[in-house]
Amino acid sequence: MKNIFRFLLVILVMAATTTVAHGQKKLDQQTIMDLKKTTKYGFILTTERHFKGVLSMYDLLIENGAVIEEYEIVVKGKVVTQLVKNSKLEEFFQKYKGKVKVSVCSVAMEKLGVAEESLFEGLNVTPTASVRMLQLQANGYNTLTY
Repeated sequence: MKNIFRFLLVILVMAATTTVAHGQKKLDQQTIMDLKKTTKYGFILTTERHFKGVLSMYDLLIENGAVIEEYEIVVKGKVVTQLVKNSKLEEFFQKYKGKVKVSVCSVAMEKLGVAEESLFEGLNVTPTASVRMLQLQANGYNTLTY
């Protein structure tokens, strides 16, 4: 009898854990109400992991009913070399094209030898990432740095 109880307990814990791990994340109503106060979002980042993460956050916000007027990612650093045509990030970005603006730092491009013509479609070149972030902040964007 003890073994059956333990077995059922293990199955119950596994089922509960699986639901949490693989289920859609649900944001509470207060969070959504707070986020509706400012509907413009800006992010500055330097890694592929954060690029994908910020794009996934866009999905999370939309799925939970957040209003997004503007959503911009400002990219600098070595990840710029991965924003080229026929790259994994180009394929990943296709879902967000036309919804999310991506600005690429021209200083990083120059230092890393990335030509504007080699960037995949849907990206914008900005003179400097830092000045672009200041501009977004001046225009009332919620901003995060990764």
